[in-house]
Amino acid sequence: MNNQNHVKHLVKYSLFAIAILVSLSFVLVASPVLAGVGAVHWSYGGADNPTQWGHLSKDFAMCEQGKDQSPINIKNAVTSSTANISFDYKDSPLEIVNNGHTIQINYAQGSSVTIDGKKYDLLQFHFHTPSEHEINDRAAAMELHLVHRNNLGQLAVVGVLINQGAANPMIAEIWNQIPKVGETNTVSDRKINVADLLPKSKAYFSYNGSLTTPPCSEGVSWNILQAPITVSAEQIETFANIYQVDARPLQSLNGRTVQLHR
Repeated sequence: MNNQNHVKHLVKYSLFAIAILVSLSFVLVASPVLAGVGAVHWSYGGADNPTQWGHLSKDFAMCEQGKDQSPINIKNAVTSSTANISFDYKDSPLEIVNNGHTIQINYAQGSSVTIDGKKYDLLQFHFHTPSEHEINDRAAAMELHLVHRNNLGQLAVVGVLINQGAANPMIAEIWNQIPKVGETNTVSDRKINVADLLPKSKAYFSYNGSLTTPPCSEGVSWNILQAPITVSAEQIETFANIYQVDARPLQSLNGRTVQLHR
């Protein structure tokens, strides 16, 4: 190969190498955009654990700065008015979402809860392990959260503590249909009614709190039913095999009053 051809080949391969480097740089820069603009990763462990949520994004500032945060240790509750809560839960198709933080069941429109005369529509319910709330310093094995919203955009969450005991048929049905992380499973030929996950007693604790996940927004009406339900050890283990811990640590009460309605 003469010198002229040798130089041509060197230039050709140099340009090729530069093109590859530019392409790789573009991929590395562009990949966060492809993953979703504004998406902020958070978790229950590692570098993005609950103690760091408030630093992950300015949108999560309340996780660090909020004064009415949830969950809490429920103790020294003040006995208040009689229980004024009524559930109007209808059947819903079974739609299960494994969202990377919990197992969530999206609920069809038309179901609601009325608390102190205010009606809230049921949006979804999901699970935590161990329980996020404690009662007199004791946590339960799991906790069910039923998330509602009224026509003003205000949120009300009904919490149900779950202890180890007899198996729950509805939980068994849900667990059998859990999809892979990031996927949704719609079971078109099956309907459920979440009223089957409520205890018989409707006595409950109430307090003003927040979302227990980022962005930790406050102004949430919390209503924790006093009586628990049960699931089997195997059903607890099934959930824990997917999410070993998905519970935010307890938050300071900061002078708030917890009321007991019987």
